[in-house]
Amino acid sequence: MPATALFHLVEERRVMREQIRKLIPEFDEIQDRELREKALAVWEDALRDGGWTLDDLLHMPFTLWADDVKINFIEHVRTVCRMCMAVENVLREAYGDRMPINRDHLIAGALLADVGKLIEYEKRDGQFVRSQKGHYLRHPFVGVGMCYRRGVPEGVMHVVATHSKEGDHVTRSPESIIFHHADFIDFDLVSKKRPF
Repeated sequence: MPATALFHLVEERRVMREQIRKLIPEFDEIQDRELREKALAVWEDALRDGGWTLDDLLHMPFTLWADDVKINFIEHVRTVCRMCMAVENVLREAYGDRMPINRDHLIAGALLADVGKLIEYEKRDGQFVRSQKGHYLRHPFVGVGMCYRRGVPEGVMHVVATHSKEGDHVTRSPESIIFHHADFIDFDLVSKKRPF
């Protein structure tokens, strides 16, 4: 690859990562720089492989399992991540070292748990629908594969793998338990019609 082409590729990736961090500032909460860069690389891969723009994600519903969802994908990812950080703060304050939680793994897991939806979903005829790949593989499976490709630690991949119904028959880590409940708080509040 010629030096100028390589320079442009590196610059394009830098700009994309900055745009992702601007849209999802919670990435900056990951203290481990190497983990943060790997998580950002997974997002880059998912955007590219799924054919999405960041603007698309501001219009994509965070789930296809409910009708008339008014919460977009980015809002959901950020909200659930912030809930996870709040829960970790309370547990650390209350229990200290008696309840060991890897905060970086929790945050990275929260930011990566749904990234597979960028492959599971597609936009067709102006509608967000399940993609051909999505009919075969749900986002936890796709997400783990994308994380593995980028060398994301097993503890983070565990959150991605077990956060939804796929994790109902395994022992979840503390980070996965926190994320699972935060995710379903958001899903249940948004996706179900209530008489009140």
